[in-house]
Amino acid sequence: MKILLATYWPIPHLGGVWPFMLQLKKRLENWGHQVDLMGNGPDEYKYYIYGTDLKVMKDDLMHMLQAKLNRNALPALHQDPLVRRVEMDRYCMELAAASFGLQQYDVIHAQDVIASLALNRVRPPSTGLVASIHGSLAREIKILLDEEGRLDSERLRPLAHLYYRTLEYQGAMAAEKAVTASNWLKNVLSREYGVPAGHIEVSPYGFDMEPFARKLAAGTPLVRPEGKKLIVCPARLETIKGINFLIDALANLKQRRSDWLCWLVGDGDKRDELIAQVRAAGLEDDVQFLGHREDVPAILALSDIFAHPSVQDNQPFAVMEAQTAGKPAVVSNAGGLPEMVAHGETGFVSMVGDTDTLAYHLELLLADDELRLKMGEAARLSGCERWSLDRMTQHFVEAYQAAGHSRGRF
Repeated sequence: MKILLATYWPIPHLGGVWPFMLQLKKRLENWGHQVDLMGNGPDEYKYYIYGTDLKVMKDDLMHMLQAKLNRNALPALHQDPLVRRVEMDRYCMELAAASFGLQQYDVIHAQDVIASLALNRVRPPSTGLVASIHGSLAREIKILLDEEGRLDSERLRPLAHLYYRTLEYQGAMAAEKAVTASNWLKNVLSREYGVPAGHIEVSPYGFDMEPFARKLAAGTPLVRPEGKKLIVCPARLETIKGINFLIDALANLKQRRSDWLCWLVGDGDKRDELIAQVRAAGLEDDVQFLGHREDVPAILALSDIFAHPSVQDNQPFAVMEAQTAGKPAVVSNAGGLPEMVAHGETGFVSMVGDTDTLAYHLELLLADDELRLKMGEAARLSGCERWSLDRMTQHFVEAYQAAGHSRGRF
């Protein structure tokens, strides 16, 4: 088969979608398939086929779009900047994809609801479409709006909320089959956005452990703190990852013990705000910001405890990496995290934002070496068994074949 993996988001980019696409492409090609990757350019001024010269500059499309879209006649929905940007970008994606010649592909595998909706409108009749839903875009938009001080954001911007709720539904339904990695997200799509449960399949992510093992073995120039246990949190410094809750929990923990150091590995638009929070809590010597790094596996190997206090998540790669490295996880109950971490066996799970319980769970692992090592080994065994890349790839191959068959391709 010839397969197009397509996303609305920039490629490459930080976050789990990009490594998902890369490792799926590699495994599919090892199995004899041809795979292309399409997405926004890193600078977001183009759509392109990654690793090729095929690209379409958005500026070259805008004059056509502006000619068709009369600003004065646009409904109020399109005049909300939160909506208009996505809509214009979606139109650009459609035009770019059409110019790339979609008839060459047996199946398109969209990585988000925007790409699914866009490519469905321009795909040939015989090309199948499968949509991986990696998270709830409508929920994330609500969280971001509420964070900006619009605690009643659904009342203040009802059309924007309606747009993203509709996008969630239409993007999932555009494909012959929607796939999620967790039962949590399947339930969200079904119960909150009306996607029929039978239209959604659950297939946990797979994880390519060989390159992870090579990076782990390569080591890191960082040195483990002497006389202290190491807590590591690899995550984007964004609201959705809940790093502020971890910092509050560490301030709580510091009142009782100081035999630890926390490394925050990653970058994002909340970096300055989180640094200020650390300073205000008097944790400058206890919490270090390492920025984006390529040696996360080796950093995990140095660590004692993995922390992931997310506000919303599906099945984050960071947890799979930590479990593969044999580290107990202290996580929130956001999204699919409770499906990944067995409370009391491979780590601890607490309510989102419950910083007292988060601090208590960290303290339990700091205080009990035997418990910490036992949980870490249980996490390693569980991860190696559950996160099979071959199983995940086989599931998608079967989904591709079914989608193509339904369109008369095979």
